[in-house]
Parts: sequence; C-alpha cells; structure tokens
Amino acid sequence: MMLTIIPIRAFKDNYIWLLVNPANLHCAIVDPGDAEPVLDFLKKQQLIPCSILITHHHYDHSGGIIDLKAIYPDIIVYGPEQESIPGVDRYVRENTPVILPDLGLSLTIFDIPGHTKGHVAYYGNKMLFCGDTLFAAGCGRLFEGTAGQMYQSLAKIRALPDETLIYCAHEYTAANLRFAAVVEPHNRDIQKRISDVVVMVKKNIPTLPSLLLLEKQTNPFLRCQIKTVIDSVQEHQGEVLTDSVSIFQSLRAWKDNF
Repeated sequence: MMLTIIPIRAFKDNYIWLLVNPANLHCAIVDPGDAEPVLDFLKKQQLIPCSILITHHHYDHSGGIIDLKAIYPDIIVYGPEQESIPGVDRYVRENTPVILPDLGLSLTIFDIPGHTKGHVAYYGNKMLFCGDTLFAAGCGRLFEGTAGQMYQSLAKIRALPDETLIYCAHEYTAANLRFAAVVEPHNRDIQKRISDVVVMVKKNIPTLPSLLLLEKQTNPFLRCQIKTVIDSVQEHQGEVLTDSVSIFQSLRAWKDNF
C-alpha cells in the first residue's frame, strides 16, 4: 500500500511525521511533541489517527500524547520499553513487531540507545523513523548513553539498504553540513549537498527525508572508518586514535563545541 508521508513543523525546528493511508484517511503520528499543529492538520484534512509512534521520552517528541488521546481516546501509543513516558499503551523493544492494519504497514523496532538510554527506531517499507539518533549529515548528542552505544546504534542504521529514507525529527541539515565540510573539506558530495540544501532552505522546503546512501557519502558520523575522517579527527584531537569508537567520540565532542 502506498502511504503518504507528511511533515508537520513544530517548535523551532521539529518535524512531526504523519503516515497517511489515502484510501481510508487513517494515519499514524510519529513523535508529536506538540498536539496543537497535529490537531489542526487532522481536522483540516479530515484524517483519523489510529496510532502514535514515540522514539524517546524527550518532551519535544512526546509532549502532545495526552492532549491527542483526550480527543482521540481509541488511539494506540507505542513507545520504548526502557523509558517511562506518560500515555504509552504498548511498550516496544528490538524485534517487537508493530503492525498497523489501518495503514497496511508492519514495522520493525531497532534499539538505538545513545541520545537517550531507551531510544528506538521504527523501520518498514524502506522508511526509518529514527528520532534524534541519526540526523541529516549529523547525529544526536549523547545525553544518557555512551559513545560506544551511539556508535553501535548508527552501525545498525548504516547496515540498512542504501535506498532507505531517513525521517529524523529536526531540521538541522544546513548546520550539520557546515561541520561536515570542516571535517572533510575536499568531499565533493558534501559541497554539492550544501548547494542543494541552500536552495531548499531559501524556498522553505524540508530537507528531509534523507537517503541513507547520501548519508553514507556526506555524514561524518557514518564515516568514522574513512581515512579522510580519521585523519581530520586525529589532527583536531592532536593524538593518534586507534579504534572507530574513539574516532566517533572525539568527532562528537568536536561537534558539541563547533
């Protein structure tokens, strides 16, 4: 079944994703941090929400759950098993099947800790809803997890098919690419992507979803095994780093202070 994926902007730079079945107007909502823009869109488009998919507990991803359930009491809310989130009905963990019959969609869960301790991603139909773990040209900060956890989480994502569409939760692409260009100043794929994103931002067009293949070409956090990234990180750090997790950890610290 062909679904329509719609971004709803929230707060300063969040995206709330709607997965819509055009045949019956049922939809799923991913990470509704704010109920108001979602309720407004549902009403205007006469959509029927059947489920909410939560990737992690941060308020800008989960803050709208209670208000949405007040209006739509039959809605089913899925969320990560290792995090306590008010309003969640069904807790999920890696390899838990999430079947959404009204959308004709079956999703696979990945545990992807690092940004938070229980962060999950939802994957199906070559679409990945990954919250704040992988961003376009970047990755999430390490608030609750370790560099090793985040590195392994990103490795899971990197192993997906190149044609996977990455639906992350923030419009950070332009800023992330500025950092990527410093890490790899001679990477032509990064330079081209910067040019493309400049045009999209000027037209107020979302830079998401991103293609996983493009992330492998331009996202330094998925390129910690690439010599140009290793050399750049070691030069910035002023020391030899002997493994990919150390490269990733130093790269993340560099970005934190960029």
